Amino acid sequence: MRIIIDPLKPKPRTAKKVADILSSGGIIVYPTDTVYGLGCSISNIKGIGKINAIKKSKKPKSIMLSDLKSISHYAKVSNMAYRVIRNLLPGPYTIVLPATREVPRLLQSKRKSIGIRIPDHWFCTTLVSELGEPVITTTIPIVKVESHIDPLEIERYLGHMVDVIVDGGILPDAPSTVISMEDDSVEIIREGLGKIPLIE
Repeated sequence: MRIIIDPLKPKPRTAKKVADILSSGGIIVYPTDTVYGLGCSISNIKGIGKINAIKKSKKPKSIMLSDLKSISHYAKVSNMAYRVIRNLLPGPYTIVLPATREVPRLLQSKRKSIGIRIPDHWFCTTLVSELGEPVITTTIPIVKVESHIDPLEIERYLGHMVDVIVDGGILPDAPSTVISMEDDSVEIIREGLGKIPLIE
């Protein structure tokens, strides 16, 4: 199933419909402020396993939150880290922080950290708010050129493996900038859409 949304016109009812699918154990593909994400609810352990199978990888996944105040429930945030984060989020960044016990172990890295995302996109933040818990977020597997940024191509390759594809149009071919703040210092792990000079 594919649901078309307007990235500039929020429709909470649509987000609620997709949140209900997640609550029922569904897996979705959805637009962010960078690329399309593949996800399920954080409590859907079977769903996380299915996502690992789709990606053919068990690498740690990130979680998507709706607002800054939610971060401390799932990650340990120092005063320094919070000062940086509040200037970056919502935005095209993934912030890696030490995970709390609220994060399932299979989502954490070997260093017991977790990536945090708050995309600057109405659908993402509304979806998490409607669901009432974080959504797993990871980039969809790249089958061929544009297969990960064009919703029609995504439906062609992944439509039979997920419950819904939220179509927000063709997105930029640029992932989030990944920043580690695990040791109370700032380290750029991956340069993406988020501009580095903002945090230097």
